[in-house]
Amino acid sequence: MDNGLVFFKIFEPFKKDLLAFSTTKKALNHATPRFTGDSPEVYQRSRENLAKILDIQHNQLVFPRQTHTNCVVDIDDVLKTEISETDALVTKKQGICLCVQTADCVPILLFDPVKRVISAIHSGWRGTIKKIVEVAVLKMKDIYGSSPENILALIGPSIGPGVYEVGDEVVKKARENIPNAENTLHENLKGTFHFNLWEANQQLLLNIGLRGKNIEIAGECSFIEDKKYFSARREGVNTGRIVSGIMLL
Repeated sequence: MDNGLVFFKIFEPFKKDLLAFSTTKKALNHATPRFTGDSPEVYQRSRENLAKILDIQHNQLVFPRQTHTNCVVDIDDVLKTEISETDALVTKKQGICLCVQTADCVPILLFDPVKRVISAIHSGWRGTIKKIVEVAVLKMKDIYGSSPENILALIGPSIGPGVYEVGDEVVKKARENIPNAENTLHENLKGTFHFNLWEANQQLLLNIGLRGKNIEIAGECSFIEDKKYFSARREGVNTGRIVSGIMLL
């Protein structure tokens, strides 16, 4: 960890060609940063602070305005720094830092080192059920010719299966939509279920053709790691946000 940033083993061999990270509370001095909003005043300082830490320009940071969709947008230029009604971004253009913000939902970063294509994905339980990671992989394949077996995936810091208790609606939809769903649902002593978002997204990535050796699960729980990460379930929806980003250098 450097300057409050977390880096990931799966991308280490490509560090000369790729920047991939997640932030912690330390990165932004334990503030409650927001990176999208109805007016620039809400988020501009947060973006400028993050850009300074990354040693890039703030207008290189591109965020989707996340609404729990499975919409994936291809970015071929930095025309906008915020994309509405979107939960994942794809590009093969250098110098564009694709970012998602989370506070328990799952950030997923994808990199195809053969075609040099990247994606950043926000996947809460709704995005997971809607298979947004599969949509992103297919977008990489259809637009840029990526082969799923070449794609590397990072499933980032987010709420862990030990604490993520869900209701009957989520259980039902997981069973209907997630491959090997019973591996992602664990009944507790109260008779309710915990949903393993990490494993669910891994199963979706495997189902679309990624290799198991090419998937890294960070395994850090945003709820438990209270000194390190923001958690909406622990601190309320108005807490700050973790940013996970990926950029071709």
